[in-house]
Parts: sequence; structure tokens; C-alpha cells
Amino acid sequence: MEAAAPRPPRHHRAAPRTGARGLSLLEMLLVVALIAVIGLITASGMRGGIDGMRLRNAGKEMANQLRYTRTQAIATGEQQRFVVDPKARTWTAANGRHGTLPATLEVQVSAAREVAPGPGQAAIAFYPDGGASGGRIALSARDAVWDIQVGWITGEVRSGMRRDRP
Repeated sequence: MEAAAPRPPRHHRAAPRTGARGLSLLEMLLVVALIAVIGLITASGMRGGIDGMRLRNAGKEMANQLRYTRTQAIATGEQQRFVVDPKARTWTAANGRHGTLPATLEVQVSAAREVAPGPGQAAIAFYPDGGASGGRIALSARDAVWDIQVGWITGEVRSGMRRDRP
């Protein structure tokens, strides 16, 4: 058996490049400038979005804590209070739950004075039968308001956003 003859080496030729080129410095600077402009426009537009998000989060949290306080009054058979201090931007619910409100939000509370724990504070009382002293809490940012209403007969807590100031 004879050995196979060695093959001659292949020479690979690179295909000639036609029309291939890189980006110039001017084109790169233009792209970077466009990205910066789009970023600035997006950031300025999101400012209202962030305030709106804070408003929704604070409003939903307060409404949930009001519902929790009502549930605790029914479950324990004892009156429970939800206290709001508009100047300090704080609230206190049943079982020592408490929280603060963002400084960007305005707070207005309409509630019965008889259940308020002290001057400058407002409270909504919930009774063991499910009823409440009733009241309204309005959180606002710019032209949007998160309105929380507590019915005095049923103690039902209703909340939602509206687009005008109180």
C-alpha cells in the first residue's frame, strides 16, 4: 500500500472589503448627545410620575391601615382609633402600627373633634359593631388628590385618586 501524496497547502484569501468602515468621532458624539437629551427629557417627565407614585403608595397604605384598625375593633370588641398628625406628617393605627407621610404631600383631615387625642391631631374611631366616627383624609400632590373616606354608619373605608385639589 502506497502512502497518499501530501496535499499542497491551501492559501486562503480574504475577501476584499467593500464599503466597510467604522464610525467617525463626529457620529459618536452625535449619538452620545442624543442619548443625553432623551435622558433629560425622560427625567423631567418622571418628576410628576414619582410624586404621583408617592401619593398612590401613601394613600393606599393609609386606607389599608384604616381597614386594619376597623378589623381590630371588630375582632377585639374594643374601640380603636386611627390618629393623624398633619403637621408632623405621621399616623398611628391599632396595635401601635405607625408611619410617616412624604414631605411632598399635603395632608387635610376632617374628623370628629370628640375622638381627637390632642390639639393639632385628628382621629377616626372604629367601634366593635363595625361603625366609625367617620371622616375624610385628603393627600395631595400638585393637581392630584388621593381621597380616603370613612363612613360613619358602616365604617367602610373607600379611597381613590382624583385630579383636582380639595
